[in-house]
Amino acid sequence: MNPSSSVPSSPVSSSSSLSPELWQQLQQVAEVLAAVRGGRSAPVALEAVPVALRPGVRALVFQVLRVLGRAEALRRKLATRTPPPLPDALLCAALALIWRQADAPYESFTLVDQAVEAAKRNPAIRPQSGFINACLRRFLREQEALVAATDSEPLAAWNHPRWWIERLKRDHPRQWQEILRADNSHAPMTLRVNRLKTTREAVLRRFEASNLRAEPVGDWGIVLGHPLPVDQIPGFAEGEVSVQDAAAQIAAPLLLDGMDLRQPLQVLDACAAPGGKTAHLVEFAGRDAPLSVTALDIDPQRCERIHQTLARLGIEDRVQVLAADAQEPARWWPQHRDRELFDAILLDAPCTASGIVRRQPDVRWLRRESDIAQLAIIQAGLLTRLWPLLRPGGRLLYCTCSVFRDEGEHQIEAFLAHNTDAVLLPSPGHLLPRDAAMTMGVGDNLPGDHDGFFHALLHKRGP
Repeated sequence: MNPSSSVPSSPVSSSSSLSPELWQQLQQVAEVLAAVRGGRSAPVALEAVPVALRPGVRALVFQVLRVLGRAEALRRKLATRTPPPLPDALLCAALALIWRQADAPYESFTLVDQAVEAAKRNPAIRPQSGFINACLRRFLREQEALVAATDSEPLAAWNHPRWWIERLKRDHPRQWQEILRADNSHAPMTLRVNRLKTTREAVLRRFEASNLRAEPVGDWGIVLGHPLPVDQIPGFAEGEVSVQDAAAQIAAPLLLDGMDLRQPLQVLDACAAPGGKTAHLVEFAGRDAPLSVTALDIDPQRCERIHQTLARLGIEDRVQVLAADAQEPARWWPQHRDRELFDAILLDAPCTASGIVRRQPDVRWLRRESDIAQLAIIQAGLLTRLWPLLRPGGRLLYCTCSVFRDEGEHQIEAFLAHNTDAVLLPSPGHLLPRDAAMTMGVGDNLPGDHDGFFHALLHKRGP
């Protein structure tokens, strides 16, 4: 992603002295940002980026998305009219990258020069290149005053939509600022050790021998000092480790701990893709446990990802994967289970993903406030339809990667009010990003650097 050593000290009309890579990256960044604004997720939009440019473009896009609110506020100060979508995306991307020099990936004048070059070389943006140049040059001249003028705008100060900020204030009146600050930080890369194949101590020794900084987290995890592509992680290809956030690593042990793993148990992972928690269920139970796991997902392509995960870890024979809708058990339960009830159910329900914004910074800009109510209906429907599939005395773990209470605490309160045979067991409840405080004494050894999550463990009373 670095330009050549010949870097101009001020904006120029031509970048012939620079590698073309940076302006090409900025063109792609604008395309991805425009796609996100149009409702497409960043990972999907990035698939259209040429492979050679993709790593650099991804890094720039994620930086832009983390400060997009500030960039949009600055653009409104610089232009009274909103430019067309693609030129506006390029202008806002450049402003996001230069607004604070300490965080800029390149020297500001270089970014301005290359953004203008990107505009000139794209026929769809070329007519706006002079406008983009004028706005960026003015920003460089008046940077301090323009930034100060946007400081009072919540969108600029917190880089989240206003509705999101207001919702956090209501849901977490004491911690809303901490959540927003965490959302704008970089998530660590956390691994889960596959104890069917190795030990955490052995993995840490292997990392040390490879000069990789790493430290233990929780009971199963390892946090890397620096993120790495998975093909560069020692032991990943061999199935010794998997990528999984520390908060997500709570789920499988929480569901199975205390159950008699010496007895045959039937377990359902109801929304299983890409298979991380499915695999952890098998790993936690151990090699000799008579555990039978059914992994369900509505999307056949996502089911293929489950197969790939299980195959890499060497446990594909321990799990049956079904492409089916958890909301319609009548279509798969009688044929697959002959109406035999499950001993345990893991329901990692579809949600807003508001707890993993630091890992997926596009989420905050893709979501609408109305999504919360719509997803809450789906979550309630899943709980209602899966509960009859659980035997009396069994357990259901409901979890979401959301910090919104309507997808967590309020959802479980409503379920308990309508199901007198359900009992809430000690559970973490809402885990906030970088907040290690556990509401009910579970997982006290989990450090603060983790995603936002919700866990509620339900016991089904006998007749």
